[in-house]
Amino acid sequence: MATTYTSAKERLSQGMAAAVLSFPLTPFDADGRIDTDAFRTHLRDQVAMRPGALFPCCGTGEFFSLAEDEYETLIRAAVEEVAGAAPVVAGAGYGWAQATRFAAIAENAGADALLLMPPYLVDAPQHGLVEHVRRVAESTTLPIIVYQRAQMKIELSSIAGLASIPNVIGFKDGHSDLDRLQRLKLAAPSDWLFFNGATTAEMQARAYRSFGIPAYSSAVHAFAPEIAQSFFRAFHDDDHERMDLLLREFYVPFVELRDQGIGYGVSLIKTAARLRGAKVGSVRAPLADPSPEHVEELDALLTKGLALVGVQR
Repeated sequence: MATTYTSAKERLSQGMAAAVLSFPLTPFDADGRIDTDAFRTHLRDQVAMRPGALFPCCGTGEFFSLAEDEYETLIRAAVEEVAGAAPVVAGAGYGWAQATRFAAIAENAGADALLLMPPYLVDAPQHGLVEHVRRVAESTTLPIIVYQRAQMKIELSSIAGLASIPNVIGFKDGHSDLDRLQRLKLAAPSDWLFFNGATTAEMQARAYRSFGIPAYSSAVHAFAPEIAQSFFRAFHDDDHERMDLLLREFYVPFVELRDQGIGYGVSLIKTAARLRGAKVGSVRAPLADPSPEHVEELDALLTKGLALVGVQR
C-alpha cells in the first residue's frame, strides 16, 4: 500500500512542478443532465495542453450538484480519457459517511488520488476535523490531498494528527492566510505536497512561491488554457514583466468581474468556456449564469486576454 501512495505522490509532485493543475468543468445539457460526450471532449481539450494533473468533480466541476451515479460516470470517463497522461484526482466531500462513498466510487473507477473537500456546513473542533479525514482515509487505498477552505481551517496543532494518517499526502490551501500557511508547511512532513488553491490562484502565485509553494490550480485553464499556460511559463521563467502584463490586462479585470456576482467563481468560468464554443451548458441551481451585461464584459475581456498570448478568436 505504501508503494501505491508513493507512486501517486511522485507522479503528482512531478506534475505540479512541470505544469498548471487543471480543474475540468462538468457539462450539462439543456435539461440539466450531465453530458458525458461533452465532458469527454472537454477533457481531451484539457489533456492536449498537458496539465500537471486533472481534478474532475471538484469545486469548478460542481461536485456539490452531482448525484453519486453521475459522479461515477464522470470519474470513469475522466480516467478513460486521460488514459494515464496525467494523474486524475477526484473530488470527494460532505460528511465522512458520504465522503467514503464517493471515495469508494473514485477508487473503483480508477482515480489516482482524492481531493478531500471540506465537510458540509458545520464548524468543528480541530480533533473533529482530523477524525473526519482519518475516517475517510481509512475507507480507501487512495492517497488524499486535504483541501483547506471555508470552515475547514487546519491549525498547527492538527498537523501531527494528519501526518499520522498514512495516505494523507498533501494539502491544498484556499484561505490564503500566508502567515498561518507557512507555519503549517514548516510543521508538516517534508514530502507533503502543498499547492495554492486560492480563487484565481495566479493572482497570488508569487506570494505562495516565496515560502516554497510554487504549484497552483488554475480555473482559467478550464476555458483559456493558452492564457493559463502562458502565465505558468512566465512564472516558471521568472519573467516578471510578462506576468505583470497578464495580471494587469487580464487577471485583475477578470477578478474584478468575478467579484461582481455571487457564485461567479464557477458560473463565470463556465460561461467563458461557452463563449469559446465549448458545449458545457449552464450551471446547476443554486448557481445561476452571469447577467447579460457581465457576459458581454467577459466576452471582450476574453478576446483581449487571448490576443495577449497570440490567439485570435
